[in-house]
Amino acid sequence: MAEGRLIPHHGEAIVLRTWPFHEADLLISFFTRDQGKVKGVARHAMKSRRRFGGALEPATHVRAHYTERPRQELVRLDNFEILWSPLTAPVDYLRTAGLQLVVEVLEEAMPDLAPEDNIFRLALATLTAMQADSVWLPVTYFCLWMNRLMGWMPELGHCAVCGLDLRGQTVWWSPAGDGVTCHDDRRSGSRPLSAESVAESYRIARSSLPQLAEEPWPEERARDLRAFAVGTLERHLERRLRSATALS
Repeated sequence: MAEGRLIPHHGEAIVLRTWPFHEADLLISFFTRDQGKVKGVARHAMKSRRRFGGALEPATHVRAHYTERPRQELVRLDNFEILWSPLTAPVDYLRTAGLQLVVEVLEEAMPDLAPEDNIFRLALATLTAMQADSVWLPVTYFCLWMNRLMGWMPELGHCAVCGLDLRGQTVWWSPAGDGVTCHDDRRSGSRPLSAESVAESYRIARSSLPQLAEEPWPEERARDLRAFAVGTLERHLERRLRSATALS
């Protein structure tokens, strides 16, 4: 009997993705603070909005109430309470793509049932900072920090081939290889990352998003750094990010 015991869960989560499931149900992927990524079924969610309303919109921060049965892959979703919704602010094409980038990376990068509080806090800070007139800084910040927290961020100060000290210089990175190189050892298809953008990456590593947001971040600022961060994510995920393509 113990194996069939229902286990209730209540906690913060970010909605990642929804799929139709059976006739009127929805399959929901959501990233919880306490359990990591979880998938569950919202019964009759396509017919009745009473229990979920707009809480199933991707990128929504919710308090999730769900029930787990041991040895079953999918949980039962009972209720989502909205804590923050992306729909409370104007939504345009760029903001939509930025929000989708965060949830797409979480969906692809995070294994099931592996809680990562630092990544949860990063995602939530990025989503709430993403506004119609402020997309490029949150996107750059999220991609760089996601690489750091996943252990994918290469060391930028030395050539991975010859060991040359590259501090204060342009470095070269390849979507197909680890590390950065000097000009002489650059791989075929390598792209430059300016010394200014390398310095920006160090600032991002030691500053909070609100601190950085005190300065203007137009699209052209650190454009090459953003491409490097997205390219590093895509190489480790082994797939192109559709939302990043929409931002390029």
